[in-house]
Amino acid sequence: MKNKIGLLLLIFVFTMFFNSCNTKKQESKNNDSPTIVSPYFGQKPPGLIPEVFAPGIVSLKERVQGSVSFSPDLDEMYFSAKKKSENWTGTVYFSRLENKKWTDLNKANFTKGKSSAEGSPFVSPSGKRIYFLDDNDKIWFVNRFEDSWSDAIKLDLPINDDDVIFSPNEAKNGDLYYFNMSKFKLYYAPNKNGEFPEVREVDIEFGVHNFISPSQDFLLVDDRDNHEDETRKDNDIYVYFKKKDGTWTKPINLGSEVNSDFSDTSPRITPDGKYLFFSRYIEDAASNIYWVSTEVIHRLRPDDL
Repeated sequence: MKNKIGLLLLIFVFTMFFNSCNTKKQESKNNDSPTIVSPYFGQKPPGLIPEVFAPGIVSLKERVQGSVSFSPDLDEMYFSAKKKSENWTGTVYFSRLENKKWTDLNKANFTKGKSSAEGSPFVSPSGKRIYFLDDNDKIWFVNRFEDSWSDAIKLDLPINDDDVIFSPNEAKNGDLYYFNMSKFKLYYAPNKNGEFPEVREVDIEFGVHNFISPSQDFLLVDDRDNHEDETRKDNDIYVYFKKKDGTWTKPINLGSEVNSDFSDTSPRITPDGKYLFFSRYIEDAASNIYWVSTEVIHRLRPDDL
Protein backbone atom coordinates (compact mmCIF):
# COMPACT_ATOMS: atom_id res chain seq x y z
CA MET A 1 0.00 0.00 0.00
CA LYS A 2 2.77 2.38 0.97
CA ASN A 3 4.59 1.60 -2.26
CA LYS A 4 1.43 2.37 -4.27
CA ILE A 5 0.94 5.72 -2.50
CA GLY A 6 4.59 6.59 -3.02
CA LEU A 7 4.31 5.80 -6.73
CA LEU A 8 1.21 7.98 -7.13
CA LEU A 9 2.94 10.84 -5.28
CA LEU A 10 5.98 10.54 -7.55
CA ILE A 11 3.78 10.63 -10.67
CA PHE A 12 1.96 13.73 -9.34
CA VAL A 13 5.23 15.60 -8.62
CA PHE A 14 6.62 14.67 -12.05
CA THR A 15 3.42 15.88 -13.78
CA MET A 16 3.47 19.22 -11.94
CA PHE A 17 7.14 19.74 -12.80
CA PHE A 18 6.55 18.92 -16.48
CA ASN A 19 3.59 21.33 -16.73
CA SER A 20 5.56 24.08 -15.00
CA CYS A 21 8.42 23.72 -17.47
CA ASN A 22 6.03 23.88 -20.44
CA THR A 23 4.34 26.99 -19.04
CA LYS A 24 7.67 28.77 -18.57
CA LYS A 25 8.78 27.80 -22.08
CA GLN A 26 5.52 29.12 -23.55
CA GLU A 27 5.76 32.37 -21.56
CA SER A 28 9.35 32.79 -22.65
CA LYS A 29 8.36 32.17 -26.28
CA ASN A 30 5.53 34.69 -26.10
CA ASN A 31 7.65 37.36 -24.40
CA ASP A 32 10.73 36.92 -26.59
CA SER A 33 8.89 37.79 -29.81
CA PRO A 34 8.18 41.50 -29.17
CA THR A 35 11.13 42.14 -26.84
CA ILE A 36 13.70 44.52 -28.33
CA VAL A 37 17.20 44.75 -26.88
CA SER A 38 18.55 47.33 -29.34
CA PRO A 39 17.49 50.96 -28.85
CA TYR A 40 16.97 51.23 -32.61
CA PHE A 41 13.78 49.17 -33.02
CA GLY A 42 15.79 45.96 -32.87
CA GLN A 43 17.47 46.72 -36.20
CA LYS A 44 20.91 45.37 -37.01
CA PRO A 45 23.33 48.34 -36.96
CA PRO A 46 24.58 49.36 -40.41
CA GLY A 47 28.18 49.66 -41.52
CA LEU A 48 29.57 52.02 -44.15
CA ILE A 49 26.73 51.36 -46.63
CA PRO A 50 23.37 53.06 -45.87
CA GLU A 51 20.38 50.81 -45.20
CA VAL A 52 16.66 51.51 -44.93
CA PHE A 53 15.76 51.97 -41.27
CA ALA A 54 13.08 49.68 -39.84
CA PRO A 55 11.29 48.94 -43.15
CA GLY A 56 7.60 48.26 -42.67
CA ILE A 57 7.76 49.64 -39.11
CA VAL A 58 9.05 53.21 -39.46
CA SER A 59 9.93 53.48 -43.14
CA LEU A 60 6.68 52.86 -45.00
CA LYS A 61 5.99 52.81 -48.72
CA GLU A 62 4.15 55.64 -50.51
CA ARG A 63 5.21 58.15 -47.87
CA VAL A 64 7.63 61.08 -47.51
CA GLN A 65 9.53 60.71 -44.22
CA GLY A 66 12.64 62.06 -42.53
CA SER A 67 14.02 64.55 -39.97
CA VAL A 68 14.71 61.80 -37.43
CA SER A 69 15.55 62.77 -33.85
CA PHE A 70 16.14 60.57 -30.80
CA SER A 71 16.07 61.51 -27.13
CA PRO A 72 19.46 61.54 -25.33
CA ASP A 73 18.72 58.15 -23.70
CA LEU A 74 17.65 56.70 -27.08
CA ASP A 75 14.29 55.68 -25.64
CA GLU A 76 12.17 58.06 -27.75
CA MET A 77 12.15 58.61 -31.51
CA TYR A 78 10.51 61.48 -33.41
CA PHE A 79 10.33 62.04 -37.16
CA SER A 80 8.31 63.79 -39.88
CA ALA A 81 6.09 61.92 -42.31
CA LYS A 82 3.34 62.67 -44.81
CA LYS A 83 1.58 61.20 -47.76
CA LYS A 84 2.84 62.51 -51.05
CA SER A 85 -0.35 64.55 -51.52
CA GLU A 86 -0.30 66.19 -48.06
CA ASN A 87 1.01 69.50 -46.75
CA TRP A 88 4.75 70.00 -47.24
CA THR A 89 5.45 70.19 -43.49
CA GLY A 90 3.66 66.92 -42.70
CA THR A 91 3.11 65.33 -39.30
CA VAL A 92 5.40 64.49 -36.38
CA TYR A 93 5.22 60.85 -35.28
CA PHE A 94 6.83 59.37 -32.19
CA SER A 95 7.45 56.08 -30.41
CA ARG A 96 8.78 55.26 -26.94
CA LEU A 97 10.81 52.31 -25.68
CA GLU A 98 8.80 50.95 -22.74
CA ASN A 99 9.62 47.66 -20.99
CA LYS A 100 12.00 46.75 -23.83
CA LYS A 101 9.28 47.28 -26.44
CA TRP A 102 8.75 50.19 -28.82
CA THR A 103 5.21 51.55 -28.69
CA ASP A 104 3.10 51.90 -31.81
CA LEU A 105 3.76 55.08 -33.80
CA ASN A 106 1.48 57.95 -32.81
CA LYS A 107 1.02 61.55 -33.90
CA ALA A 108 2.65 64.01 -31.49
CA ASN A 109 0.08 66.81 -32.06
CA PHE A 110 2.19 69.30 -30.10
CA THR A 111 -0.01 72.29 -31.01
CA LYS A 112 -3.26 70.46 -30.24
CA GLY A 113 -4.79 71.52 -33.55
CA LYS A 114 -3.53 75.11 -33.64
CA SER A 115 -1.38 74.18 -36.62
CA SER A 116 -2.65 71.96 -39.43
CA ALA A 117 0.82 70.46 -39.83
CA GLU A 118 3.94 69.90 -37.72
CA GLY A 119 7.35 68.80 -38.95
CA SER A 120 11.13 68.72 -38.64
CA PRO A 121 11.24 67.70 -34.95
CA PHE A 122 14.49 67.98 -33.01
CA VAL A 123 15.06 66.83 -29.43
CA SER A 124 17.59 69.11 -27.72
CA PRO A 125 20.83 67.50 -26.41
CA SER A 126 19.55 68.01 -22.86
CA GLY A 127 16.29 66.24 -23.72
CA LYS A 128 14.36 69.09 -22.09
CA ARG A 129 12.95 70.62 -25.28
CA ILE A 130 11.68 69.59 -28.72
CA TYR A 131 11.78 72.11 -31.57
CA PHE A 132 9.51 71.72 -34.58
CA LEU A 133 7.96 73.70 -37.45
CA ASP A 134 4.30 74.67 -37.84
CA ASP A 135 2.27 74.86 -41.07
CA ASN A 136 3.81 78.28 -41.84
CA ASP A 137 7.38 77.03 -41.34
CA LYS A 138 7.89 78.92 -38.08
CA ILE A 139 9.82 77.48 -35.13
CA TRP A 140 7.88 76.27 -32.10
CA PHE A 141 8.93 74.17 -29.12
CA VAL A 142 7.59 72.17 -26.20
CA ASN A 143 9.31 71.75 -22.83
CA ARG A 144 9.75 68.44 -21.08
CA PHE A 145 7.72 67.70 -17.97
CA GLU A 146 8.36 64.54 -15.97
CA ASP A 147 6.30 62.27 -18.23
CA SER A 148 4.72 64.65 -20.74
CA TRP A 149 5.31 67.81 -22.79
CA SER A 150 4.19 71.39 -22.17
CA ASP A 151 1.83 73.33 -24.40
CA ALA A 152 3.50 74.41 -27.64
CA ILE A 153 5.23 77.81 -27.58
CA LYS A 154 6.24 79.85 -30.60
CA LEU A 155 9.94 80.69 -30.35
CA ASP A 156 10.75 84.34 -29.67
CA LEU A 157 13.39 84.80 -32.34
CA PRO A 158 14.18 87.61 -34.79
CA ILE A 159 12.78 86.68 -38.26
CA ASN A 160 10.52 83.95 -36.86
CA ASP A 161 7.46 86.06 -37.76
CA ASP A 162 8.25 86.81 -41.40
CA ASP A 163 10.70 84.34 -42.91
CA VAL A 164 10.37 80.69 -43.92
CA ILE A 165 12.53 78.47 -41.70
CA PHE A 166 13.91 74.95 -42.18
CA SER A 167 15.68 72.43 -39.94
CA PRO A 168 15.98 74.00 -36.46
CA ASN A 169 18.49 72.11 -34.32
CA GLU A 170 20.50 72.87 -31.23
CA ALA A 171 24.13 72.40 -30.18
CA LYS A 172 25.07 71.17 -26.71
CA ASN A 173 25.62 74.72 -25.43
CA GLY A 174 22.13 75.74 -26.57
CA ASP A 175 23.06 77.65 -29.73
CA LEU A 176 20.26 77.24 -32.27
CA TYR A 177 21.00 76.60 -35.95
CA TYR A 178 18.45 76.85 -38.77
CA PHE A 179 18.16 77.48 -42.50
CA ASN A 180 16.38 80.65 -43.62
CA MET A 181 14.61 79.67 -46.82
CA SER A 182 13.51 83.25 -47.47
CA LYS A 183 17.13 84.42 -47.62
CA PHE A 184 18.49 81.02 -48.64
CA LYS A 185 21.22 81.20 -46.00
CA LEU A 186 22.18 79.29 -42.87
CA TYR A 187 22.03 81.13 -39.53
CA TYR A 188 22.57 80.45 -35.86
CA ALA A 189 21.26 82.20 -32.78
CA PRO A 190 23.65 82.19 -29.78
CA ASN A 191 22.03 80.98 -26.58
CA LYS A 192 21.75 83.80 -24.04
CA ASN A 193 20.34 82.25 -20.86
CA GLY A 194 17.74 80.33 -22.81
CA GLU A 195 16.83 83.21 -25.13
CA PHE A 196 17.91 84.10 -28.67
CA PRO A 197 18.02 87.90 -29.02
CA GLU A 198 20.22 87.94 -32.13
CA VAL A 199 21.02 85.83 -35.18
CA ARG A 200 24.26 85.47 -37.09
CA GLU A 201 24.96 84.13 -40.55
CA VAL A 202 27.02 80.94 -40.82
CA ASP A 203 29.77 81.58 -43.35
CA ILE A 204 29.65 78.50 -45.60
CA GLU A 205 29.52 78.14 -49.37
CA PHE A 206 26.11 76.43 -49.62
CA GLY A 207 23.77 74.08 -47.84
CA VAL A 208 20.16 73.37 -46.82
CA HIS A 209 18.64 71.06 -44.15
CA ASN A 210 21.47 71.60 -41.74
CA PHE A 211 22.60 69.62 -38.70
CA ILE A 212 25.16 70.96 -36.24
CA SER A 213 27.16 68.46 -34.18
CA PRO A 214 26.73 68.82 -30.38
CA SER A 215 30.21 70.33 -29.94
CA GLN A 216 29.89 72.37 -33.17
CA ASP A 217 33.01 70.79 -34.63
CA PHE A 218 31.27 69.76 -37.84
CA LEU A 219 28.18 70.74 -39.80
CA LEU A 220 26.11 68.60 -42.15
CA VAL A 221 23.99 70.01 -44.99
CA ASP A 222 22.44 68.85 -48.21
CA ASP A 223 22.35 70.69 -51.51
CA ARG A 224 22.01 70.19 -55.24
CA ASP A 225 24.81 68.07 -56.65
CA ASN A 226 25.20 70.47 -59.59
CA HIS A 227 27.97 72.20 -57.63
CA GLU A 228 30.12 69.34 -58.92
CA ASP A 229 28.15 68.20 -61.97
CA GLU A 230 25.90 70.77 -63.69
CA THR A 231 23.81 68.06 -65.36
CA ARG A 232 22.53 66.68 -62.03
CA LYS A 233 19.49 67.94 -60.11
CA ASP A 234 19.48 65.62 -57.11
CA ASN A 235 20.68 66.55 -53.60
CA ASP A 236 23.78 65.18 -51.91
CA ILE A 237 24.89 65.38 -48.27
CA TYR A 238 28.04 67.36 -47.45
CA VAL A 239 30.10 67.98 -44.31
CA TYR A 240 31.96 71.08 -43.18
CA PHE A 241 34.58 70.78 -40.44
CA LYS A 242 35.37 73.70 -38.15
CA LYS A 243 38.96 74.86 -38.37
CA LYS A 244 41.10 76.00 -35.45
CA ASP A 245 40.44 79.67 -36.30
CA GLY A 246 36.67 79.15 -36.10
CA THR A 247 36.01 79.22 -39.84
CA TRP A 248 34.66 76.30 -41.84
CA THR A 249 36.42 74.09 -44.36
CA LYS A 250 35.26 73.71 -47.93
CA PRO A 251 32.21 71.44 -48.27
CA ILE A 252 33.13 67.77 -48.56
CA ASN A 253 30.76 65.39 -50.35
CA LEU A 254 30.11 62.23 -48.30
CA GLY A 255 30.79 60.22 -51.43
CA SER A 256 29.04 57.70 -53.63
CA GLU A 257 28.78 55.10 -50.85
CA VAL A 258 26.37 57.44 -49.01
CA ASN A 259 24.97 59.70 -51.72
CA SER A 260 22.97 58.13 -54.53
CA ASP A 261 21.56 59.14 -57.91
CA PHE A 262 18.41 60.19 -56.00
CA SER A 263 18.10 63.11 -53.58
CA ASP A 264 19.68 62.43 -50.17
CA THR A 265 18.56 65.01 -47.63
CA SER A 266 17.86 65.98 -44.01
CA PRO A 267 20.96 64.57 -42.26
CA ARG A 268 20.80 63.98 -38.48
CA ILE A 269 23.26 62.35 -36.06
CA THR A 270 22.04 60.17 -33.18
CA PRO A 271 22.81 61.34 -29.60
CA ASP A 272 25.33 58.52 -29.10
CA GLY A 273 27.22 59.81 -32.15
CA LYS A 274 27.20 56.40 -33.84
CA TYR A 275 24.78 56.81 -36.74
CA LEU A 276 23.82 59.23 -39.48
CA PHE A 277 20.11 59.23 -40.38
CA PHE A 278 18.87 60.84 -43.59
CA SER A 279 16.09 60.73 -46.18
CA ARG A 280 16.45 59.35 -49.69
CA TYR A 281 13.86 60.34 -52.27
CA ILE A 282 13.08 57.73 -54.88
CA GLU A 283 11.54 57.86 -58.34
CA ASP A 284 7.88 58.10 -57.30
CA ALA A 285 8.54 61.15 -55.06
CA ALA A 286 8.31 59.13 -51.84
CA SER A 287 11.27 58.90 -49.48
CA ASN A 288 12.64 56.35 -47.05
CA ILE A 289 14.65 56.85 -43.87
CA TYR A 290 18.20 55.51 -44.14
CA TRP A 291 20.96 55.10 -41.58
CA VAL A 292 24.70 54.49 -41.78
CA SER A 293 27.73 54.52 -39.46
CA THR A 294 29.12 57.99 -38.72
CA GLU A 295 32.52 56.62 -39.68
CA VAL A 296 31.57 57.83 -43.20
CA ILE A 297 31.92 61.36 -41.77
CA HIS A 298 34.91 61.00 -39.44
CA ARG A 299 37.12 59.43 -42.10
CA LEU A 300 36.76 62.64 -44.16
CA ARG A 301 38.12 64.90 -41.41
CA PRO A 302 41.33 66.61 -42.55
CA ASP A 303 44.44 65.45 -40.69
CA ASP A 304 45.36 68.99 -39.56
CA LEU A 305 42.11 69.51 -37.63
